[in-house]
Formats: sequence, C-alpha cells, structure tokens
Amino acid sequence: MIDDNAVWMITGSSSGLGRALAEVVLEHGYRAVVTARKPDAVRDLAERYGDRALAVGLDVTDARQIKAAVTAAHDSFGQIDVLVNNAGYGYIGAIEEGEDAAIRAQFDTNVHGVIAMMQAVLPAMRQRGKGHVVNVSSIGGLTTFPNVGYYHASKYALEGLSETLAKEMAPFGIGVTIVEPGAFRTDFRGRSMQQSSIRLPEFAATLGKQRDALLASDGKQQNDPVKGALAIVEAVKAKQPPLHLLLGVDALDLARKQLAAMAKDFDAWETLTRSTAFDEPV
Repeated sequence: MIDDNAVWMITGSSSGLGRALAEVVLEHGYRAVVTARKPDAVRDLAERYGDRALAVGLDVTDARQIKAAVTAAHDSFGQIDVLVNNAGYGYIGAIEEGEDAAIRAQFDTNVHGVIAMMQAVLPAMRQRGKGHVVNVSSIGGLTTFPNVGYYHASKYALEGLSETLAKEMAPFGIGVTIVEPGAFRTDFRGRSMQQSSIRLPEFAATLGKQRDALLASDGKQQNDPVKGALAIVEAVKAKQPPLHLLLGVDALDLARKQLAAMAKDFDAWETLTRSTAFDEPV
C-alpha cells in the first residue's frame, strides 16, 4: 500500500503503456520521475505537471545514467516509493533466425536493465522499510508463441527474478508486482518492434507467414493502455497488492490455458515423476 504523495519512477515513459502510466500517475496527484532514452520525449510531462514531475534521460543499459537518474530522483523528491521497470521491447524471428548481437541487446534491456535498476533503488527502500517494485513482464512471460522465443526468454527470466525478489523483500516491507499484459494498442508491434534480418526460406510458408501476420496486427490490439495504466495504479495502491497482475481478457484466457496444459502433463506423467527416489534399504 502506498501513500497519496508517493513518488513513482517509471522507465520507458516515452510511449505505450509507460507513457500512459506516467500520465495516470500524475493525474492521480502522485509525484513521478519519468524517464526515456531521449528526455525530450517526456519533457512535456514536466512542463504540464510542474514540480510533481521530473523528466530524466535514462538508458537502462547504461550504469552511469542509472546512477544519475536515481540520484536526481532522490535529490528532487527525497525518495522513490514505486519503481516501475517498464522499458523493454520485442524481437521477432524464429529461434534459428536469431542474431547474436540482437539477442544480447534484448536481454541487456529486458533483463539486465531491470536488474540494474532494482539494485540501484532497493537499498534506500530497505532502509526506509517500505516501497514497491512493479516489473512489466507480459503474458509472454507465462506462455509462448512461435517467432518471439527470445522475447519470451527475456520475460520468463523476469518472472523468475520478480518472484524471487518478492520473497527476499517481504521481510523489509517491500512489495513486488509482476504485470503481465496481453495485446495492448501501443507501438510494441510497430515502431518499437525489432526483427531478425534473417528469414530462412524453409520457414516461408509457416513461421514467415506468422511473422508477417504479427506485424500486420499493429494498431488492432484489443486492449487500451490507459485502462491498463489505471489497473496498475489500482493494484499498487491496494492494501495487499498482487504478485501477478494479468491485464486483458486475452491474457487471462491464455494464462488459464497454459495452467491447464501444465496440469495435464503433470497428471499424465505423475507415476514416472515419482519414480526417481532412492530405494532406501528396509
């Protein structure tokens, strides 16, 4: 549960869900550190909301920028109550089509950038005995689709980190929420989406067509980022915020389908699963 005057720090605030969240947070009267790789992209928020908003340039893959941004937040507001790790992007290509540099770059932002932000912000939260971390994952952190395996891998990593963090930070009064959005009408499948330059001809009729269809769905996603942002705020200010917050009926349906499929496998292979114990002497 957060105070009415809480300070939010949101990475990737220039567009999409991050931008919507920054605006909703400020409209609710909170203070916010809004960040983007190009600070001009969030400067208007500081101009609109005055001393309640601080616009900061931040590339989460740059350790010096992270340190400077966190220092600026503390200098301006004295604290960070809610850290939202939203910066991230997608990468399309079959597993065989993955490019090493692109894969590493995605993990640098989607995983290592989140780790660096948490390590920079958590010490002060622990000292104060309060705070909340919101890590924006994806329904793609719970289930998978062809052509986005490397993105899935980064989000599955984030899920594991976040669940572990929740257990580690609970004794210090710090909460963790993993946000798992479905398809939202943002730039995620458009301008922000990266794709492999490799297109294997063997996949043209299968994965190739699926890649094209995914890109063509940009602008047709069923979920509204403003409503998603409102849901995040509602969850974080709750007396007991959730560890997992699915956003969108599509996300809920896919998550339940994944759980059912896993349970089916567990049950079908239970005998073999139980067969590995040592035969202890009688």
